Amino acid sequence: MATTEDTRSLWQEYRSSKDRGVRDRLILTYAPLVKFVAGRIGSGLPAHVDEGDLVSYGLLGLIAAIERFDPDREIKFETYAIARIKGTIIDELRALDWVPRSVRSRARDIERAIAELEKKLHRVPTDEEIAGKLGMTEEELGDSLTQISRSSIAALDELWTVSSVGDQIALIDTIEDTHGPEPQTALAQAEMKEALGEAIAWLPEREKLVVTLYYYEELTLREIGEVLGVTESRVSQLHTKAILRLKARLGGARVPS
Repeated sequence: MATTEDTRSLWQEYRSSKDRGVRDRLILTYAPLVKFVAGRIGSGLPAHVDEGDLVSYGLLGLIAAIERFDPDREIKFETYAIARIKGTIIDELRALDWVPRSVRSRARDIERAIAELEKKLHRVPTDEEIAGKLGMTEEELGDSLTQISRSSIAALDELWTVSSVGDQIALIDTIEDTHGPEPQTALAQAEMKEALGEAIAWLPEREKLVVTLYYYEELTLREIGEVLGVTESRVSQLHTKAILRLKARLGGARVPS
């Protein structure tokens, strides 16, 4: 394992030479980050998604991060790299478009129902109200959330339109890296981070706790279940519902005025 001093020397050498061999040594040094990120993303995906493929996608993100990173920036490389690795994995999965159309449609329906109810009630709607709006029982709503959580990347890594000109920012960047490469991007991220914080504060307490523990404390869904005293599948439902609430709250449902 390379020491901090060794790593610093590698960065200095790579910065001055851009030597491929030095870059490869940096890749080996930070490869555990790829395994960590791929494992976290893979834990919420269907069994047929191979973790080895996720690692391969993540390595592409790590290489890009190493090639683009500026050591003079006031941000740790690990923080910068994790955001890039996650983004690359999500982009590759999205490109494969393996999420069934019926699941995407159901997620949009729930998201839209939440947004319309919030607009009407001026508060967070209950599960009973959401189910009623959709013409289903609470049990059927729970089953839908479970199916969405198993089939979809219902996560903060999704892209959102955050400005009138259509710029898109990954939400994970608003948490882990507010130092965008361009001032306009940094401003958009700052605005989104504030909006995201307000939206999370609006969530029901249990859903807010799940989001906080998963994205900020980096607990697994199973560990969160142990904290809350519920099953992992129930945590998965809460997580998916929280994400759909956030999407509705942040304008993802595009509810007409």
